[in-house]
Amino acid sequence: MITETLIQQVADHLRVSQRLMILTGAGISSESGVPTFRDSLEGLWSRYDPAQLATPDAFRRDPTLVWSWYAFRRAAVRRAQPNPGHHALAEIQRRQPQAVLITQNVDDLHERAGSRAPIHLHGNIARSKCAAACRGEPTHIELPIAVSEAESAPPPCPYCGAPARPDVVWFGEMLPPAALTTAHAAAARADVCLVVGTSGVVVPAAHLPLEAKAAGAFVIEVNPVESAITPHADVWLSAPAGDILPRVVEAL
Repeated sequence: MITETLIQQVADHLRVSQRLMILTGAGISSESGVPTFRDSLEGLWSRYDPAQLATPDAFRRDPTLVWSWYAFRRAAVRRAQPNPGHHALAEIQRRQPQAVLITQNVDDLHERAGSRAPIHLHGNIARSKCAAACRGEPTHIELPIAVSEAESAPPPCPYCGAPARPDVVWFGEMLPPAALTTAHAAAARADVCLVVGTSGVVVPAAHLPLEAKAAGAFVIEVNPVESAITPHADVWLSAPAGDILPRVVEAL
């Protein structure tokens, strides 16, 4: 049972934190109706395996197929709206300017809620880049919404003509080095670690709360179901982020 005393305890830790790290996962986005990676393999896409759609080899074999699936996912993200959990985290950041928000999610709901400069470990589905990285990795390409959500062949890079691709991390690819370095640094110096809606099984993101814990951080988990993080958390708020985080903000 989540008592007001427990919520106040969490709020007190957040209030006095000098080096807050926030890590979010698919759970907070699913509360906004964004399908998880595997849940998006439904309807017309149910006959496909993720390995057929989210690898560099898959894109080389059939760029139109892969682009179409990501167009479907982009449209779903665009229809979704930030939920009270996203807004609560943005408010926590406003009150704690030193806080670092790291997300495993590829949507832009944190940005739309007002969070500043979230670190996207797995990329951002709203962005596109040159598949050949002709001007360095990443070579971002600005595309109109109508083009980025078109179920057709990927448009060419305006610099070299190679196909555009989603700016996300596919199976077999490394995470963006700068994002990963920043995330590890935030974990190493955190005094409080707030983990929201992540299963804690996808590495290396799953290691971040454990790194923070090892460095002495107080770990708070917000998740309606038990996760791999739960045994390591100092406090577990077993509720959806959209329900409990606004109450924590009220207690700040």
